[in-house]
This record gives sequence, C-alpha cells and structure tokens, in this order.
Amino acid sequence: MIDPNLQLHISKAEINQLPMKQYEGPIHLIRTPDEANLAAEKLKAEPLLGFDTETRPAFRVGESYLPSLLQLASEKEVFLFQIQQTGLTEGLRAVLSSPDIIKTGVSIRDDVSELRKIADFEPAGFLELATFAKKAHIKNLGLRGMAALLLGFRVSKREQVSNWARNDLTDSQITYAATDAWLGREIYLHMEKIGLIS
Repeated sequence: MIDPNLQLHISKAEINQLPMKQYEGPIHLIRTPDEANLAAEKLKAEPLLGFDTETRPAFRVGESYLPSLLQLASEKEVFLFQIQQTGLTEGLRAVLSSPDIIKTGVSIRDDVSELRKIADFEPAGFLELATFAKKAHIKNLGLRGMAALLLGFRVSKREQVSNWARNDLTDSQITYAATDAWLGREIYLHMEKIGLIS
C-alpha cells in the first residue's frame, strides 16, 4: 500500500533548502584486473547493489567517450572500478549478468549499453528507479530529485562534468561517485519500505 501522503514533486528552490549529505562509509578504488575480480567475488554475495557509471564529458560535436568508472554500492561499502585500467573482467561481468543480484539506479539502460561496448555481457537483475517513481506519479525522476523528495537531503552536483578519465581521481570525485551509487541503493530501500516497490 503506497503512502497516501507521499509528496510527488519538489522544486529546485525547495531542494536548495535541504541539508547536504554525502556517502561517508568505506570506499575502495579499484585499479587492476586482479583487484576487480577480488572485489567482484565479494559483490557476488550481495542481494542488492546501488549501480552507476561516470563518463568523461564530451564538449565537441561528434565527440564521445566510453564510461571511465563503474560504481557498485553494497550495504557496507562502495567499490569504484576505474574500468580504463581494470577492463570489465570476467568477475565483474558475472555480477552484471546475475539475475540474483538486484542492481539499481537511474538511467540504467544507457549506462549498461555503454558498458557493453567495452565488453559484452548479458545484463540481468537491473531495476530502474525512475520506472517505479513514474508509476507512483512522482515528477522528479532524476537521482538527485528523488533523493531530495524521498530521503530529505540534497547532494552535490559539483563533479558531474569533471574529467572521469584521469588516472588519479580527486577526493571530491571519489566521494561524488560513491554517493551516486549509494543513493541508488538507499532510494530503492526507501521505495520498498513505503510500498512503491513490491
């Protein structure tokens, strides 16, 4: 049963009044294929992961880049895979193909389609948060809007168009990327609790 008092829209001005929050747990920056496979072994035991990717922004017509970073958030930690260094290893592809692991976030279809250009896999277990929000007639369908509306805080957008292809990511980029994946998981759990996901 969906909460009848569920707020369906939040304005930019209202979002700006909310307190700032970011992910504050352990973050693992993964830079080699071996590290990626070890992390994937850990992630295979998780029933629910927050999912996101980051791509270097393109500023010229016709310019485009493949994803630089894959973020997966478990209950207690977030893994950031620098996929230009690690590649999409067999272990990672197994996580992304597992129907037993729910992977949740926003604009997932595009992210998955771009990841498949790096190494093909059969995606399974992906759940798009915007689909559940639309069904409940929620108007804010982006990750930040949903976080504000459902979780009651705002998150920074400062690093959104920064260079995700750099070898050495800044602390600010690392926190931003981890927060995005963590939010996917948190919003899913909240939606489940209030009856938007059954």
